[in-house]
Formats: sequence, C-alpha cells, structure tokens
Amino acid sequence: MDRRAFTASLVAGGCAGMCVDLTLFPLDTIKTRLQSQQGFYKAGGFRGIYAGVPSAAIGSFPNAAAFFVTYESTKSLFTGYSATNLAPFTHMLAASLGEIVACLIRVPTEVVKQRTQANPSLNTYRVLLNTLQEEGFRGLYRGYGSTVLREIPFSLVQFPLWEYLKAVWWRRQRGRLDSWQAAVCGALAGGVAAFVTTPLDVAKTWIMLAKAGTSTASGNIPEVLYEVWRSRGIPGLFAGSIPRVMFISMGGFIFLGAYEKVRCTLL
Repeated sequence: MDRRAFTASLVAGGCAGMCVDLTLFPLDTIKTRLQSQQGFYKAGGFRGIYAGVPSAAIGSFPNAAAFFVTYESTKSLFTGYSATNLAPFTHMLAASLGEIVACLIRVPTEVVKQRTQANPSLNTYRVLLNTLQEEGFRGLYRGYGSTVLREIPFSLVQFPLWEYLKAVWWRRQRGRLDSWQAAVCGALAGGVAAFVTTPLDVAKTWIMLAKAGTSTASGNIPEVLYEVWRSRGIPGLFAGSIPRVMFISMGGFIFLGAYEKVRCTLL
C-alpha cells in the first residue's frame, strides 16, 4: 500500500470511529448496564448516560485508524486473491489482524469506559486511577483476550458480508457504488454480526466489570459463559442484544459509510 492510500485509510478510519462512538454513545451505555452483573438500574439505569465518554473520545480515532490501516494493508498484500473465490478468506484474515492490532488501543479505553458506565458516580479520571492503583497497568488490559475473541468472530461475519454486499450492488449498478450504499451494506452486515456475537460481548463485559481477584476476573470465557447461562439462562447470554444490534447497525451505517466517503475523497 502506497503512502497516499495509507494516509487515506488512517484518516478515514479515525474519522469514522469518532463519528460512531460519540454519536451513539448513549446506546452503548444502556447495553453495558443491561449486561452488568448488578443489573440495569443498580448500574445507573438511564442516569449519567454519557458517563465514560472522555475515554471513548480519546480512544476512538487511534483505535479505528489502527484497524483500517491493518485491514487495507493486509488486503493489498493479497491483491491477486481479492478478485477470486478466495476473496472472503482474504477479508477474514485482514479483519482478524486488524482487530488484534486495534484491541491494543481499544481494550484500555474500553475497560475505563465500561467501569465508568456501570458506576456513574465516578468520573473517567477516578476510574483510571482506581484501576492503576488496584491492578496496575495490567488492569487496563483485563479482558483483552475476551475482547479479541469477541471481535474476531464479529469481523469474520461483518467484513466478508460487507464486501460481498458491496460487490453485488456494484455489479447490479454496472460498476458504480455510492457511499450511502456502502453504508447500508455496513448496517446490514453489522446487525447480523452483532446479534450472533452477543454472548461473547456479555462475557467480555462481565470480565471487565468483575472485582479483581474473582474467578470471573481471570478471563476464562467458557467459564464466564457458563456462569451467565447458569444464573440468567439463555436471555442472560443475549442481554443487551437489542441495543447492541441497534448500536452496531446504526454504527455500521455511519462507520463504514463515513470511511468510504472520506477515503474516496482523499484518494
């Protein structure tokens, strides 16, 4: 990937990430509180709906930029395969690598954000200090494994589906695809991926919000999923699925649409 394409992916990804995270933040707060162990109302209900937004604002641009730079770079390495039947596997690989890199930035901001969302009486700075004092720097990466294991299956569904829908629409319009059409494809792909991976998102939330030293905080995903199922049943595994699907469908529309628009403008 040349320097111009690299810069376009960097800027477009960062702008798209900030647009989504800041616009749809209240839905993310509601989803986190629905999934929290203490329950929706004890976690704050509809109060302080923007609790944790500074953490999201700081992490949005570099997180999304890192993902798309890795995604586009990997796709460019396998350019010859992207026009063949191997294209979906190329997109899966690119998306998976993108998530692994992006999570290095996403997880610390996600830990602080979710703990603030579930404790609206505390501000972002206080949550950050408490985390560092009680758990050290490693505490900011609690849930890294569960986040990656949530994001990779999500991306394995979302991005190949997004690329496929765009390709179908592009062929039907004989070589033309507008940014808003790419956004619609992103919304559909994101909604499907969001619902399928909700149990993994619930496990990630429990791990990040658990008290240090507990078995849940250890991050064993199968054990956490079993604990959720045993205490709350199937509905517990899909807690917050409606706001999550809404958030990611709307987010997919804004995120991938804005990405396409900004990238095409820069190129």
